[in-house]
Amino acid sequence: MEKQLNKKRVAVIATDGFEQSEFETPIKALKEAGILVDVISSKEGKIKGWKETEWGDKFKVDKTIDNVSSTHYAMLVLPGGVMNSDTLRMNKLVVKFVADFMKQGKPIAAICHAGSILIETGLLKGKQMTSYKSIKTDLINAGVNWVDEEVVVDNKLITSRSPKDLPAFCKTIIDELKEEIPVSVDE
Repeated sequence: MEKQLNKKRVAVIATDGFEQSEFETPIKALKEAGILVDVISSKEGKIKGWKETEWGDKFKVDKTIDNVSSTHYAMLVLPGGVMNSDTLRMNKLVVKFVADFMKQGKPIAAICHAGSILIETGLLKGKQMTSYKSIKTDLINAGVNWVDEEVVVDNKLITSRSPKDLPAFCKTIIDELKEEIPVSVDE
């Protein structure tokens, strides 16, 4: 793809129980665009996806949350999944990593239940977002103007509702990265 994207690195944070389509589809789109992707988790080895109603496939973790810095990444992607999001929102290092992206004004893309991780940062007041309908009230209580749209972009915060919105979500992620200044892949 375009040269401007091939030096960018994106962080994808997940743990066991992520919605597999919301993990695989954005990663595939990013890699096809020539973007480097690091899967980050709270544990080493492999993490297991959730495929709608049952356990899915296992995926390799590239780095652990205690060994990464937001300064090395151009964007953060947060796949949904109830178990994934609930576990990650209780991890202080994950919440700090997400908050660092917000404070640095870097893009964050969150789909489905991943908005609950963003709530923990305390930085959502006044933002416009969407999410899976079950966390709508939680986001509103965090000060969000919640809307029911397939993709919402509010000052580099990209949100979507569910797997059915993945095509628009992935397109928006790539479009946003085209706007960003390259972040070196050297660490």
